[in-house]
Amino acid sequence: MEKMALNIQISALITLTLAFLCPAIHGWGVDGHFIICTIAQHRLSEAASDAVNQLLPDNGENDLPSLCAWADRMRFRYHWSAPLHYINTPDTCTYEYARDCKDESGEKGFCVAGAINNYTNQLLTYGNSSSKNQYNLTQALLFLSHFMGDIHQPLHVGFASDRGGNTINVHWYTRTAVLHHVWDASIIETAEERFYSSSVEELIKAIEQNITKEWADQVQKWEKCSYGKTTCPDIYASEGISAACDWAYKNVSEGSTLEDEYFLSRLPIVNLRLAEGGVRLAATLNRIFG
Repeated sequence: MEKMALNIQISALITLTLAFLCPAIHGWGVDGHFIICTIAQHRLSEAASDAVNQLLPDNGENDLPSLCAWADRMRFRYHWSAPLHYINTPDTCTYEYARDCKDESGEKGFCVAGAINNYTNQLLTYGNSSSKNQYNLTQALLFLSHFMGDIHQPLHVGFASDRGGNTINVHWYTRTAVLHHVWDASIIETAEERFYSSSVEELIKAIEQNITKEWADQVQKWEKCSYGKTTCPDIYASEGISAACDWAYKNVSEGSTLEDEYFLSRLPIVNLRLAEGGVRLAATLNRIFG
């Protein structure tokens, strides 16, 4: 009965927010989040898959990938969630939780790393009868799945001075864009058009093939967390700011035109971060529900 009421509530919210698409894209674009959640869904243990299916709202699709971008649309309803999608760092190419995980008012813990810790802890109460009605675990699952994607987008752990590349205007080939949007969506969309017949499913197949072959010796390291933790967003964030400095920001300035040289050298980084995000989301959910 509790689950039914919970799912009715979330289904209503999803129906409301799917009724329109906002022009601004936050985090990975819809395809990026879909890719990460699809990879994760394919790697869930039986116990985790059962728990996820129990928590997902019955909205006619009932799979994690179709709801992976939900949190982006919810930020217009839940304004408090906006700072949970990113981390602003000083222009030093380093990340420190105590220094950087805060919102613009200075409230500690309000960043994507803090959100991942929070929603992981909420989901760890799943199946605990004493915690009933304490948390909305359907929302926790959807937020966690989305934020695990966001933290793997390099410019979601970017410089405060340019708001993660949002104030750097560039040209993506002949189109105007901001650097942040290039990493959210443009690189993925261009790859799909050029190499995968405009099919996100074909891109997913290629990434999953690389997970089992090219990156097979790295996957176990991606999945692990230090000190027996369920999730370790500080590791993911540190990787993110390094990728932002080494690849996203490198050789880019206001008004830069980004074409094949940038696209072809950055696409492997985007594919790697999508793969890591999917593998780690699955590993986290497997630990939570295992």
